[in-house]
Amino acid sequence: MKKFLSFFLAFKLYAAFPEYYYQIKNIKQQKKAFVSILLPLIQKENNNILKLREKIIQIFNDPYYLLNPDKIKFLAEIAKKYKIKDINNKKEFLIKIDKIPPSIALAQAAIESGWGKSRFVKVANNIYGHWEYSNKGIKPKSTYSHIKINYSLRKFNSLEDSIRAYMLNLNRNPAYINFRKKRYLYHKLHKNFTGLDAAQTLKNYSQLKEEYVKRVKNMIILNKWQQFDK
Repeated sequence: MKKFLSFFLAFKLYAAFPEYYYQIKNIKQQKKAFVSILLPLIQKENNNILKLREKIIQIFNDPYYLLNPDKIKFLAEIAKKYKIKDINNKKEFLIKIDKIPPSIALAQAAIESGWGKSRFVKVANNIYGHWEYSNKGIKPKSTYSHIKINYSLRKFNSLEDSIRAYMLNLNRNPAYINFRKKRYLYHKLHKNFTGLDAAQTLKNYSQLKEEYVKRVKNMIILNKWQQFDK
């Protein structure tokens, strides 16, 4: 029965961190629970991205796709979502539409959310510290003194929505162009693009810059999350 319960918990999809998670006192067990909750969501969204990528490839493999209004409309919609300027630029689509290494998604989730214990996760399912610039978010208790813009923390309906927004952010935000270029190069060379490879390109994710990169890499290594990138 215990084995069945462990299997069920490992693959159940949560709208938020379940209450039992916060009641786990053993640090090692809580880390395992953290992975069992988030990893299926990360893998699910990566699968969605790869399906979209495959559909894009199929469209461009059709020599007559420009004569198909439905295909042009679809490309235009995806181009708008991913901030792609030229809907005929296959390379730009493939650079921006690709999976995120699970290990770095887990590492950044742990760092940004305090292992799921931050106020923003509990009240807004905001795992990755996403900002928004309307009055609809949650005001942080402290702000960066050098930033003169009015921001709040974005609300999400579920953990899944937060992960989807995180992946879209990495895949289209100009701040992470080096991340995408390196991933594309690895793809062309048939090399596995791991979280440790990705971490080196994400110093713009945090005000901590290089220190943040170091923390992300250490998080992956200490928890042996490289195994999820294979």
